[in-house]
Amino acid sequence: MPLKTMIKDVQVTLAHRRTERRAHRQLCAELAAFQTPAERAELDLILSRHTPEETHQIREILNDQDYERQRAWPAGSAYSR
Repeated sequence: MPLKTMIKDVQVTLAHRRTERRAHRQLCAELAAFQTPAERAELDLILSRHTPEETHQIREILNDQDYERQRAWPAGSAYSR
């Protein structure tokens, strides 16, 4: 494969990865807005209408966000009761 073609392939791959990361960050930010139990219940209801394959990425992000929220609260704080 000629060097020019290899360089172009790498550039295209890197641009694609940047686009994917940007879209993932945007989705994370949008999902972070669903914080209350009612909001999460509504979102879970919407997600339940789709297959696990279709919702895998969203559920993974939500689980990560839940974990980070739980980790951020000190165990003995008034908010954890």
